[in-house]
Amino acid sequence: MTRARLQWNGEAVIRGTRAGAARGLRLGAEHVLQVSRGRAPIEEGTLERSGTATVDEDELRAAVAYDTPYAVRQHEEMDYRHDAGRTAKYLEGPMAEEADTVGEIIAAEMRRALR
Repeated sequence: MTRARLQWNGEAVIRGTRAGAARGLRLGAEHVLQVSRGRAPIEEGTLERSGTATVDEDELRAAVAYDTPYAVRQHEEMDYRHDAGRTAKYLEGPMAEEADTVGEIIAAEMRRALR
């Protein structure tokens, strides 16, 4: 009879998985930020430069935001004219369009953490 011994390192696995998820969230948020910056209306570049990506590692939540007094108005005003490639909904569009890519980024980082 052959015997096998299994050692379960559950706590280490959970820590690694959370760390991988947090890294994946950060990379995913940075990806969305990069895509949205390419679409943000541009006059002087202030709006584009104000974009940030943050991650709350305790809650495993990520956020992408733009911080100018007119960021929301530029995002929501569909009647404004913009330069070619620049548009209203400069954040909402990339968030929806890049969701699968962000999911793949997070999954890849979690897999990497479990190696």
